[in-house]
Amino acid sequence: MRFLQKVVRSLSRLLAAIGLITVLVITTPIVSSWARSYAGPIEQPNGEVLIVLSAAKDDNGGISYSSYWRARQALFAWQTGGFKKIVISGIGAPGMLNFLIAEGIPREVIVSEWRSTSTRENAIETAHLIQTMPGKKVLLTSDFHMYRAIRAFRKLHIEVAPMAVPDVLHSTEHWNGRFSAFETMLTESSKIIYYDFRGWI
Repeated sequence: MRFLQKVVRSLSRLLAAIGLITVLVITTPIVSSWARSYAGPIEQPNGEVLIVLSAAKDDNGGISYSSYWRARQALFAWQTGGFKKIVISGIGAPGMLNFLIAEGIPREVIVSEWRSTSTRENAIETAHLIQTMPGKKVLLTSDFHMYRAIRAFRKLHIEVAPMAVPDVLHSTEHWNGRFSAFETMLTESSKIIYYDFRGWI
C-alpha cells in the first residue's frame, strides 16, 4: 500500500512537471529566446561563396521543412548579396539544388555534395569543395543549428560569417508550433553537448 502511494505521488509530480513545462513553452517566449541565443544576430552578410547546409531529406526525395526555409533564404541571398558561388552540403542537397535551379539560379554556379550526414561531415566535405574558391564565405543554416554549425566549421579552420535562417523562430510565431520547436531545441542541445564532448566544436 505504501509503495503504491509513493508511485502515485511520483506520477503526480511527473505529470505536474510536464504540465508546467507545456504551459511555459506555449505561453511564454522561452523557446524563441532559446533559439535566438543559438542563432546569434539575424543578419544578411554579403560575400562571394554562400555555403548552405541541408537538413534531413524527406521520404519523397524532396526537401524537409528546415531545408525549405534554408533554400528560400539562399535564393534571397543570391538575389541580393552579390554571391558568385553557392555550395550545398548534406543529404538533402538534391532537393535544394532542384529548388534553386527552378527558381532561376544558374546550375553552373552551384556546387553540391550529399554524402555528408552530420554537421561535422558537412564541414569536412565543404572544406574540400571550397579550397580553390576565393573570397568571403558565408554559412547559411537554421537559427537553432547555427551555434553548433559555425563552431564545427571554425574548428576545421574554415572561417565563415553566419547567416541564420529564422526556422524555429518562425514556428514559435504560432502557439501550435511551439512545442515541436521546443523538441527541436532539446534535440539540438543534446547534439551540442555531444559535439563539445568529442572536441568537434
